[in-house]
Amino acid sequence: MNIEEIRSFCLNKKGVTEGFPFDDTTLVFKVAGKIFALVNLKDSKSINLKCDPDKALELREHHSSVIPGYHMNKIHWNTIILDETIPDQLLREWIIDSYMLIVDKLPTKLKQDLH
Repeated sequence: MNIEEIRSFCLNKKGVTEGFPFDDTTLVFKVAGKIFALVNLKDSKSINLKCDPDKALELREHHSSVIPGYHMNKIHWNTIILDETIPDQLLREWIIDSYMLIVDKLPTKLKQDLH
């Protein structure tokens, strides 16, 4: 997936907003004001995604393109290098997982609006 496809996929999720809260090159995707994905537009070669800590370790062990989150809490975030070794469908699943980690922790009313 390229940055345009990632952006479109993220924005098609309910309640997602995008912005540049840190600088002019880091595109951030949020749901209910909480970050679930970050992409550096300067090089567009990676995406940071929130991840369950146990799954984060498993993904790093099985995929050389998945590394601890760059400039993030390395327990809860992975950086995925956008290369041909990660199939688009798998990346979509990881984006959904990241989004759902946020949604599942929201208050019931907000959660219902986003499902």
